[in-house]
Amino acid sequence: MAAHRKQRPVKVCPVCGLTFQWRRKYTDSWDQVKYCSERCRRSRKCRGSC
Repeated sequence: MAAHRKQRPVKVCPVCGLTFQWRRKYTDSWDQVKYCSERCRRSRKCRGSC
């Protein structure tokens, strides 16, 4: 029988459209996290809201 984990918060990356889940390293900054990776953060396109 597989162990079930608790449902974790999920966000969608505005650059690539992939979903990513909360991780322990985001404990203090989950509200500020917008991108799934450093690569997406660097390649973001400014649409007037950055």
